[in-house]
This record gives sequence, C-alpha cells and structure tokens, in this order.
Amino acid sequence: MKPKVFLARPIPAEAEAYISEHCTYEKWQGSAPITRSELLERLEDAEGLLITGETINDELLDHAPKLKVVSNISVGYNNFDLESMKKRNIMGTNTPDVLNETVADLALALILSAARRIPELDKLVKDGKWEEQDDEPLFGVDVHGKTLGIIGMGRIGEAIGKRAKFGFNMDILYHNRRRKPKTEEVLGAEYVPLEELLQSSDFVLLMVPFTLETRHLMGQEQFALMKKSAIFINTSRGQTVDENALIQALQNKEILAAGLDVFDQEPVSTGNPLLKLPNVVTLPHIGSATHQTRFDMAMLAAKNLVAAVTGNEPQNIVQELKSGIKL
Repeated sequence: MKPKVFLARPIPAEAEAYISEHCTYEKWQGSAPITRSELLERLEDAEGLLITGETINDELLDHAPKLKVVSNISVGYNNFDLESMKKRNIMGTNTPDVLNETVADLALALILSAARRIPELDKLVKDGKWEEQDDEPLFGVDVHGKTLGIIGMGRIGEAIGKRAKFGFNMDILYHNRRRKPKTEEVLGAEYVPLEELLQSSDFVLLMVPFTLETRHLMGQEQFALMKKSAIFINTSRGQTVDENALIQALQNKEILAAGLDVFDQEPVSTGNPLLKLPNVVTLPHIGSATHQTRFDMAMLAAKNLVAAVTGNEPQNIVQELKSGIKL
C-alpha cells in the first residue's frame, strides 16, 4: 500500500506526477493559500507533508499522528519548531543549492537598483519628468571598483562574491563563522571582524540564515558603524535585522540607502515606514522566483518527500533533525 501525503501548496505537474508514482496524495486546490484550520483538518492520515513556509509546531503535529516527514520548498526552515519535531522523530527537509545562482542574481540586482536609484528614475520617466534626470539630487553612486562586505559567506554569498569580483571589479570583505581559505584564494576575499567589515564596506550584504544567534544581527550599533555613503542589502531573512534601527539609520542619513527582499513581518504591512522611504528598494521575498529555479525546488522537495515516506534517506535532511531519525 502506498504511503499517503498531503501537498499544501501547488507544485508543477512533473513534481506531482513523481509523487503519484510512489504515494497516494491529496492536494490543496484553493486559489488562495491554505488556511491554518484547513491544513490541520487534512493531516490525520498523512505520513508526509509538503509545504512552503507553513509553521510546523506542536499544534500541527498533534493533528498529524502518522506524520514522518515535512518537506519544505525553501532553504530556510525557521518555520520548523525543531524541538517539537525532534521529540516526535519527525524528519524535516529543505531545498538548498538549486537556488544559489538565482538568489545571487537578485542580490546583485538590488545592489544596482539601490546604487543607481533605478526605481526612482523609472517612476520619474513614467510620470513625464524626463528633464529632471539631469538634476544632481537624482544621481546615483558607482558600483564598479567599490568594496562589498558579505556577512555570511555560504554558497550564495560565494556566488554573489564571484559576480561582484569578476563582473564589477569589487574588493570583497567577508565575515563568517569560520574562515574559507579557498574562497579567499578564488575571490581575493579578505576575512575581517564584523566591525571592520561594517566600517570599510561601500555595500554591506547580509546573507545569513535566521537563528537565535542571528536575530537582529544588524541593529543600531551596527548601522552606526557603516559609512554614511554605504548601502545595506538584505536577501536572507527579515528577522536578522532590527527594522526600527534600519528605519532610523535611513531617516537620519546614517547610511545612504537599502535594498530589501525580506522583512520582519511578511507580507509587509503597507504602513511600514520602509515602504515610504525613497532610498529603499523593496521586493516581496522573491529571491528564488524564476520559473526554472522554482521548478527545480519543487522537484527536489518532491524527491525528499518520497524518499522519506518510502524508507529511504532524503538528499536534504535538515541538520538539526538528523539525530534520532530511523530510516
């Protein structure tokens, strides 16, 4: 008898077909995202669950007595209550690596957009104010030849560093939990303390996972260390930044601008002051949002799901949940 799984998000037909070969499944077919109550009602017989960011905690797990695995179509898994999953020996998987290059592209797009004030100038042209483009207050800043500071030199950080170094002749500083000699050799990158990175960089890029240790990693003290001409970019998780401190730094001209793909609360409130500032470029958490990358992520999540419910080891088990799992 095939194991039963529930798909809480739409996935490409190819991924769904792969799951159907190995499992019986139900899927959410509503046009809007599944509500919490509807999700809980679907889990009584599910051995596997495929999601994109839904919170996995005791409340949900109490409704899923047969659950073996939660397959997350995402790299980040701060939606997992790891302790709740550990005590029930429930596996969690994610989808790293397949999105590295795509997220790196977006990070560079934010750097360029904030530096060259592309959204402001796009609006100027569409508003029929072409002549104002020669006004010095609308000039941007150069990217080529500047210094990029990368906080979190994982695979995505390395991909961004390659683009910056070889595409824009930028100097690369980085801060990481541990030094990466090979990366230093390839990129000519220099490992420095966080304080030095903040003081020396023209662009500061935050690319760390969200953990208790990285919560509000960037706060008032850190923004105060940055150059007044510096631009801050966040493509990691919104909770890694103290948004009130960022707002103050921007309003008080302690830093020049920011490019943000993530926010503390998502969807971001329309009343968030960051949305009112002309020197902030905002995106709706779309780092991996290309057709090919989202397809690859869904296929990987499907394979992780099937492997776990059929007694095989998934490719991408979340590290914190590996101990105690019996395959």
